[in-house]
Amino acid sequence: MNQEDSHLLLPVDSAWLALERPENPMTITVMLRVEGLTETRLREFLEVYWLAWQRFRYMPVRRAPGWWWEADPVFDLKHHLRVTPDAFSPDQLQEWVSARLNQPLPDYRPRWKFWLAPNAEGGAALLLRMHHCYADGLSLLGIFERICPPSPQQLPALYGAPETPDLQRWSLAAGAWFRELIGSELAEASGNRSGDMEGHAEGSSGSLQDAGKVLERVAQTGLKLVNEVSQFLVEPEDSPSSLKHDLLGRRQCCWSTPVALSRFQDIARLSGVTINDVLLSCVAAAVRKQLAAGQVDLDEAVLHAAVPVDIRGQLPAGIKPEPGTLGNCFGTVFVPLPVDGESSLERLYRIKHETRRLKKSWQPGIAWGLTASASLVPEPWRQPVADVFCRKASAVVSNVPGSREERYLAGCRITEQMFWVPQAGDIGLGVSIVSYAGSVQFGVVADEAVMASPSRFLTDCLEELDAFTG
Repeated sequence: MNQEDSHLLLPVDSAWLALERPENPMTITVMLRVEGLTETRLREFLEVYWLAWQRFRYMPVRRAPGWWWEADPVFDLKHHLRVTPDAFSPDQLQEWVSARLNQPLPDYRPRWKFWLAPNAEGGAALLLRMHHCYADGLSLLGIFERICPPSPQQLPALYGAPETPDLQRWSLAAGAWFRELIGSELAEASGNRSGDMEGHAEGSSGSLQDAGKVLERVAQTGLKLVNEVSQFLVEPEDSPSSLKHDLLGRRQCCWSTPVALSRFQDIARLSGVTINDVLLSCVAAAVRKQLAAGQVDLDEAVLHAAVPVDIRGQLPAGIKPEPGTLGNCFGTVFVPLPVDGESSLERLYRIKHETRRLKKSWQPGIAWGLTASASLVPEPWRQPVADVFCRKASAVVSNVPGSREERYLAGCRITEQMFWVPQAGDIGLGVSIVSYAGSVQFGVVADEAVMASPSRFLTDCLEELDAFTG
């Protein structure tokens, strides 16, 4: 094979292939409701705009020394687009989407696929399933924003990207991130400051004081790093509950009708919290009801939500991914869910306290590094790496801010935008929240082993939102 058609995946991308299990595939699912979208319009749109990202013509292939991107030698869009003429009712559409969630993506082709139901009630339903190794939620939504302009008369101006070997840049990024964690003092102590001190007399008290301050700051930063890593690793595992079962590999999903974003903004403003705190509080209330139904001792229960955190803004200039490129660039924080809290406000303020603490920690960077290492360690050691994440959470909760204004796909108005987050290991519950054009929607996906029907859980999330405004 031509070398230009093959190169290694970045560790942060190949990690999602290494951590995958047959019963819990690492796939992102996106659903758009698009008025008047037809098969012809969609096919032309994908040919011109979607395939302008060269990665979508590549498939991940396992061969020494790791996972490689290889161009599909027989690529054809017809392998990645399926159209169904059924006039789905809302309930039928939910069943249809759930069935697609359980349909594996072939590993002998690029691991993404679109389904279109142009005759569904309420407008055409466009479904995309993609393996996590291609992109995270934020970069994927960024792609849609580039190719879906805010006007039906406007054509996308900037789109597409070549797939080029990027391992060296990632190595630089990892090194820069580590240097940021341990602080700049060490570099200064061994670089500029040491150079400046060479010009002073050996007994200069000023030089000795400068050196002492530098060494003190380095020691404090090093101790903080050790403390942060220790706290991350010793975070207690989640208590046994109905949410922690061996997975069956059969999943069901559901989603809410759009809720006005202003409702969340009003609650956040009046309570002095963030919108994300409100969302997590809704999830905590629904988890509390789920546990109470299973007769779990709520006073003793320990449960966490694994929350992805974007780290692009924290990477040094020149290292962070270019806008409009694919890939994974996020860490994870494990937010304790106050399921023992009896009142809505108590849960909300306790979540506020925990999220503030985690925002100031290095946990996202540590999780980012551990995730990237999953594809680099030998197979027998890989499971302990996965367990670090899976045993510390009972659910994955992802909040992705979408476009503030309406967008158009192939000249057709997008009325709704929903996605379902993948889980890892033995985590069987995923809650996703996406904002779009002034509205917010909840989505829930659950393995049948932990939740036979996620619709009740979704209703509990929405009832908690009503409790704040009731």
